[in-house]
Amino acid sequence: MTSATEPLIDYDAVLREETRQGRRNLLVLGVIALFVILSAQTTGMLNLTRLIEAPEAIGVLFMDMMPPKFANWRDWVKPFVDTMAMSIAGTALAVIFSLPLGFLAARNTTPHIVVYRLSRLLLNILRSIPELIMGIVFVAAVGFGPLPGVLALGFHSIGMVAKFFAEAIEHVDHRPIEAAQAAGASPFQIIQHAILPQVFPQIADVTLYRWEYNFRASTVMGMVGAGGIGLELMSSLRLMQYREVAAILLSILLLVTIVDGVGARLRKRLH
Repeated sequence: MTSATEPLIDYDAVLREETRQGRRNLLVLGVIALFVILSAQTTGMLNLTRLIEAPEAIGVLFMDMMPPKFANWRDWVKPFVDTMAMSIAGTALAVIFSLPLGFLAARNTTPHIVVYRLSRLLLNILRSIPELIMGIVFVAAVGFGPLPGVLALGFHSIGMVAKFFAEAIEHVDHRPIEAAQAAGASPFQIIQHAILPQVFPQIADVTLYRWEYNFRASTVMGMVGAGGIGLELMSSLRLMQYREVAAILLSILLLVTIVDGVGARLRKRLH
């Protein structure tokens, strides 16, 4: 039986409110869908003729790529090694700069609010510039080869990696920090003994995830003259050697799968 003090629930009113909420959600989704369709139509993206012809064109291109041609695989070994080295060096460069920037961009470790805001602004700027644009800039600055690719991947990665480091630092348990302060520890000792042990798992995870991302991104760096397997891919595309393009793409897929597997195993070992 229902207690005299227990409030009665008006299920009809609840149902009506849920119905009104559902209608409002549908209306919002409808407005968003209409906005997307009108935007696509205005910009020319919604071209029905081209959309209808696309499957046939893709089918023709796919047939031109079959079977993949691996005859020149020996010429791809060094570019793949360069691509791997580019991704590792770019990630290492990002981590080296992201650690101090992460502490400067965290509210609980920054020395001053001005430093905090400037650090956050710098990270926003680095994140907002795509690595491909950075690659073009660094190729113009230092010339062709893996070096501009390393710089582009590294500096673009700083914007994201340092942000994740700062977020992890801001969410640490404050009790070890207070205990270190009470013991008279210096700021550096507090970071070394009270903060870094807490955030090390997150730092390791972010570093490995970024390395996996940088390996995939480094395959594109060759398209702007930064060396690696991307340069071989662009050369085959320009010569319309589509069977060789298919072979390079399959090789990249295999290497990406291996890198992802290695990253997953390393993360397990570090936890």
